[in-house]
Amino acid sequence: MQNVQLNKKFEPLKTEILDCITHFSTKGTYVTKGERNVIKSFRVGAETLNIKSFKAPKLINSFVYKHLRKSKAKRSFEYAEKLIACNILTPFPIGYVENSLASGLTTSYYISKHVEYDFDFRVLIHNPLFDNRDEILKQFTQFTYKLHENNINFLDHSPGNTLITENGPKYDFYLIDLNRMQFETMDLAKRMDNLKRLWLSKKMIRIIATEYAEISSYPFEEVYKLLLQSSQDFKRRINRKKYLKRKYLKKK
Repeated sequence: MQNVQLNKKFEPLKTEILDCITHFSTKGTYVTKGERNVIKSFRVGAETLNIKSFKAPKLINSFVYKHLRKSKAKRSFEYAEKLIACNILTPFPIGYVENSLASGLTTSYYISKHVEYDFDFRVLIHNPLFDNRDEILKQFTQFTYKLHENNINFLDHSPGNTLITENGPKYDFYLIDLNRMQFETMDLAKRMDNLKRLWLSKKMIRIIATEYAEISSYPFEEVYKLLLQSSQDFKRRINRKKYLKRKYLKKK
């Protein structure tokens, strides 16, 4: 059983898109090849599309995604539409495809337009001397504040999930990997907790906190304190997991 949902503008390309998915393993160009998910780009007509193949869920999750909860592909598509409705950039959502048996979901795919970007947020972490870094961080803070004001809690707000394009003195930010979001009103603590995965240095934290306080009604001292604490707690937790994993592997 196959469920195909496409944006109306791309209905004429349905046959070609489904052919890409049918031959996903043998055609297309790798964009990312992860352990769980794979993204490939395909040329379809005049468009370059990115198709994300989600890892086939195990038995229990297969049933859940078929009968109880929306699949990751469907959530990605619907969340992208919500972002665009809020005037927040993300690669244009074309559609999704779900393959299933009576027992549950087998495979699913999310299709979006390819975006040519200049760099992603990770370079700002790894290169403190990156050109115009402070200004990019300020504009990124404005972008994140806009998310929060639209009650969008992007749970995967991590360095690799923000693509950045340079547009003169302005920078555009595109969110990707969209299947984990909550739409809720957030207090300041939750807003700052939303930034913890970005692996920010103390200098980056100060720049972001200063800008966030300036464009909001929150006092700088409170913004800085909460962001610093959330970021440091997250780093400690991740580093401890890595330490325990290395210790376990040594014992083996």
